[in-house]
Amino acid sequence: MADKKRNNHDDGKMTVEEAGRKGGEATAQNHGREFYEEIGRKGGEATAENHDREFYEEIGRKGGEATAENHDKDFYEEIGRKGGEATSKNHDREFYEKIGEKGGEARANQRDNDDRDGKMSKEEAGRKGGEARARKRDND
Repeated sequence: MADKKRNNHDDGKMTVEEAGRKGGEATAQNHGREFYEEIGRKGGEATAENHDREFYEEIGRKGGEATAENHDKDFYEEIGRKGGEATSKNHDREFYEKIGEKGGEARANQRDNDDRDGKMSKEEAGRKGGEARARKRDND
């Protein structure tokens, strides 16, 4: 099979890679931000029409695993700190009261559910799994 990236013949033709780069540069010069937002939106809608929840769960899981393999505890602490700072700049005390109340209600409901059927909730299983993974990563 021919190598599409390389032009092994000295015939003056550009490689597929070079043609793609030049085409991308020309497109960028001819279209603004709105163009890219629009094609991104259309692509997202088409993907959503063709895929179900399991598809998104799978790509999310794979992305999370790849991120975990490439970053350490310091990375997660840093993005958590930055996210907290950005959130605190954009929200007031009332926001934190509301999310605190929702979190408390969710935790109370979780305890009620745990007491009734003896099963661990999905949220609790996820938290425990994340903690176990972090401990494993720290010990490696």
